[in-house]
This record gives sequence, C-alpha cells and structure tokens, in this order.
Amino acid sequence: MNSEAALYDLATRDLDPPLAIVDLDAFDANADDLVRRAAGTPIRIASKSVRCRALLERALAKPGFAGLLCYTLAEALWLFEQGTSDDLVVAYPTADRAALRALATDDTARQAITLMIDSTEQLDFVDAVLGAGHSKLRVCLEFDASWRPVPGVHVGTRRSPVFTPRQAAKLAAEIERRRGFRLVGVMGYEGQIAGLPDGDPGVPGAVVRWMQRRSAAELASRRAAVVAAVRTVTELEFVNGGGTGSLESTRADSSVTEIAAGSGLLGPALFSRYRRFSPRPAALFALPVVRRPARRTVTLSAGGYVASGQAGASRLPTPYLPRGLRLLAVEGAGEVQTPVTGRAARHLRVGDRVWFRHAKAGELAEHFPHYHLVSGGRLVRTVPTYRGEGRFFG
Repeated sequence: MNSEAALYDLATRDLDPPLAIVDLDAFDANADDLVRRAAGTPIRIASKSVRCRALLERALAKPGFAGLLCYTLAEALWLFEQGTSDDLVVAYPTADRAALRALATDDTARQAITLMIDSTEQLDFVDAVLGAGHSKLRVCLEFDASWRPVPGVHVGTRRSPVFTPRQAAKLAAEIERRRGFRLVGVMGYEGQIAGLPDGDPGVPGAVVRWMQRRSAAELASRRAAVVAAVRTVTELEFVNGGGTGSLESTRADSSVTEIAAGSGLLGPALFSRYRRFSPRPAALFALPVVRRPARRTVTLSAGGYVASGQAGASRLPTPYLPRGLRLLAVEGAGEVQTPVTGRAARHLRVGDRVWFRHAKAGELAEHFPHYHLVSGGRLVRTVPTYRGEGRFFG
C-alpha cells in the first residue's frame, strides 16, 4: 500500500470505517490555487459544495475569499445565526414561507442575506407570504448565462428566464418599483463552462473547449450589456459569475466583481476530468474489507454514495487508494456492500481499508455526520458536517 494511504490509515487508526476525512494540507493547497486562478477577483464560496461550517470558516479566513453563496434561505439564516458569515447570497429562488417570515422579522439578518429573483412571480410569492408593506429585502437578479448559438439550441443549465439586457432591465425596474425589495446584485452561472469537464472519456475535448471559448466570448458581451442595462435602473453592489471550472474566463470579464467557487476546495472525482486545473483530492471516505469472493476481488461494507445529476458511471464513487482498484460494472457501489477488483485487491485482508473519492464535493457530507480532519498522518480534529449538526437543506 502506498505511503498516502498509510498516512490516512495511521491518522484514523482508532476509528472504525465507514468514515470520511478531509486532508487539510490538500484543502489549503486547493484554496491557494483557487485564489491564484481568480487573480485578484474575490471568491464567494458555494456552501453546498462544502456543507461543513468548520471548513467554510477555514476558507473564509483566507485572503481572497469573501462571503457565501448558499443554496437555501434556511441555510443562510442558520449560517448567519452561527456567525459563519455576514455576507450571504441565496443562489436559488425560495418558496420557503417559514424562512421568509424569519428573515422579514430579523433586522440584522435582512442586512446580511440577499435573495435570488428571476421573475415577477417570485416577487408576488414573497409579497403574498409577508403581506403588503413588508420590510425591505435585498435581492439579486439572476439572468440565464447559457449559450444559445442558434434558435432552439440551449447549451447550459436551465435556470433563469431572463436572457437579454432588455428583459433584465424590465425586471430590475419592477423590483425597484416594489417597496419591499432592493436590488443589490446580478448573477449568472455559466454551467456549460464551469461545470462541463473537457477531459471526459469518450467526449471530444477539443469540441468541448471550442464550445466553451465561443460561449465565454458571447457571455462576456451579453453579461456586460445586462449589467449596464440594470445599472440604468439602480446601482449594484456586486456582479457574481463563474464556478470552480471557469475561474480564468470569468475573471477576464470586467463586468464581474466576484466569482463563485466551492467544489475546488475538496477536489471530488469529477474534477479529475478537467484539463485546465488539477485540484488535490481533499475529501475521501474509507470502507472496510469484509469479504474475499475471489483472489483479485474484495467486498467492502456500504459505499452506495451516488452523486446527483444525470445517472451514469461518472456519478459513482471512485476507488482511490490503494491504487489499482475499480468497481465491478455489474454491481457498482451498493448500499450494503461494494465489491472492488484489481491487482491491489490481492494484498488486502479483512479489516483493511479502501479509500474512495465521491463524484461531487458537498454531497459526501450528506452521508457522514463528521469529517475527521487530518494532516501528515495525524488526526487534527473531528468536526460535524451539516448532517452532524442535524441540518438538512436539500
């Protein structure tokens, strides 16, 4: 077994798997690399890609990081209450009535939390929940940053219905017209650049990179026009864009004032499929060997931690250490057992550990109540994930 696996085994020798760790040396190196790639543009951390307060606070303490991009209003309220951050943008529109009422009645939280809006229907919903004359809420306007090279073709995630500068200005004017809202930001997430690997097996990387260059050029022009149109209505505090996979192209857009990123801190398996950057695997989970059905195959307990998104092999966890193991195509990763095969399996015994990478970053925290923070073969600290604190925001 290689030295890296031996160090992780040593650090967690008194713990029983399944367990999850975060390698602090890798985490810190990844944070430094994100800051380098952002080249002076502040990074707003996407909390859903971390889902652990201790790690969010560790990153926020580093120069180059500022504020959180949360995935629900309830999460933003909780993180503000815990003192994790006083600058929180909710990345998705909310229909959480209880959370809206809590926000409306908390003067300090209203100054710290910004809601996401992309239609008048969402404004109507908030007004209906809170009633006429509710306290003024900070909002961010999200426009669709996808690429539409020809009519009927949509490359990117399905998010906002606002696509053109004219549509953005119209919605901005409606937000400003209503007494209960104050428009402070604009956001556009270019998923076709930030979230699409250019090194996937079976996918022509040159084609992906060509698409991303064309999309980035179109987006830079349109985003600048959207921001200019909105600024004819009101001044803005921030313009958010990007993701871990698009820091270079997003930072080059002069209309952007901050970049969102989070997955790059933990370096999940999907990020091995990018050629533009190589984060270190920081978040890993260990499963114990419990059976040997064949000489080159061992069976592990648990392991069915499959990522969200389009179903397929890319959403399965990846055996990482010891090197030379792979999942069985006919079984994959199972809820109660996960067989792995390969030359390295010959040297594994019952009770030994196999270390895996999850396909995505934050979703690993949904399966483990704690992260064991390790460094150089030493267990530094054990901290709760969101799950460990009894918090579920999915």
